[in-house]
Amino acid sequence: MRKIVPGIAGITFVVTLGIGIRPAILHAAKVDCSKVMSELNSGKKAYDVAEDLKISTSSVYRCRRKAHSAAKSSPTAAVESSPMASPSPAH
Repeated sequence: MRKIVPGIAGITFVVTLGIGIRPAILHAAKVDCSKVMSELNSGKKAYDVAEDLKISTSSVYRCRRKAHSAAKSSPTAAVESSPMASPSPAH
């Protein structure tokens, strides 16, 4: 009996902890990074974007990091952002 009660309490704790964490993980996957990036590109700070979209600042930084890594891995993005790729306005 002395081993059963702590075992049941431990299992209950683990199940409760697992249920409590799962919604937080699912909510993190629902961040619309295109909205975040459009807000950041309009000149807002990460804190302001997070408050406006009701997300954490770490989600804002995660979206920005994804966008930067996608731009680096895409060869067309590197060519388009290169100053040599665009003709000068004097021509």
